[in-house]
Amino acid sequence: MDTPGYVVLSRLAAQRRAQDVVASNLANADTPGFKASQMVFAEHLARQDRTQTPNGVGGHEVAFTQDRATWRDFSAGTLQATGNPLDIALPGEGFFALQTANGERYTRAGRFALSPNSGVVDAQGNPLLLQDGTALQIPEGASRIEISGDGTVATEQGPIGQLRVVRFADPQKLLAEGDRLFTTPREMAAEPIQRPAVVQGSVEGSNVKAVVEMTRMTAELREFQFVSQFVEREGERLSDSVQRILKRK
Repeated sequence: MDTPGYVVLSRLAAQRRAQDVVASNLANADTPGFKASQMVFAEHLARQDRTQTPNGVGGHEVAFTQDRATWRDFSAGTLQATGNPLDIALPGEGFFALQTANGERYTRAGRFALSPNSGVVDAQGNPLLLQDGTALQIPEGASRIEISGDGTVATEQGPIGQLRVVRFADPQKLLAEGDRLFTTPREMAAEPIQRPAVVQGSVEGSNVKAVVEMTRMTAELREFQFVSQFVEREGERLSDSVQRILKRK
């Protein structure tokens, strides 16, 4: 395969992942706390040696499509009132901290429930953490759970502690684990928020705009089809070139 073929294949591979990203956004349009993603493309230049240029020196630069990164939209989703005292949301910045089998993880999905041992856990059973690093535990016999705006948790038996809500200097460096959890690279630390704006009885919905994503999906599909057709035509061109060379012989 010659250079045009490799260039268009680089675009085809990137376009395929762009479709996967949009499909993931659409699949999680109703996932609490989900943050939409977009592809970040870049131009990768490669020098082509032993080719003529107008000045007669050096070589041409060939531009390939590079799948550079994924950009995540961390804007807040719409708050949905549920009336459940263990549904909590963050209308502003911040993440709830969870204890998982792989260590501390962070989430915006504030839909929690009581475990059989009266702990507060997410849908996967990961305990919700307090500022001191311990798991939130509701006292036995407590019937009323109140969570104030600064994250302080209390029952009719008295205060329990303050939720661990954290921020990050550069949220784009967070690494996604599944659809709701994030972890940090080693060099980045979580900074506790002393007075987070916690809303009890509500959950943050996904910030995916379904209509926008459907439009993007249509556009990405058309781009993929266009590039695929180019590959087919390039193959036909090479085949015709070979046939003409063989005929001359």
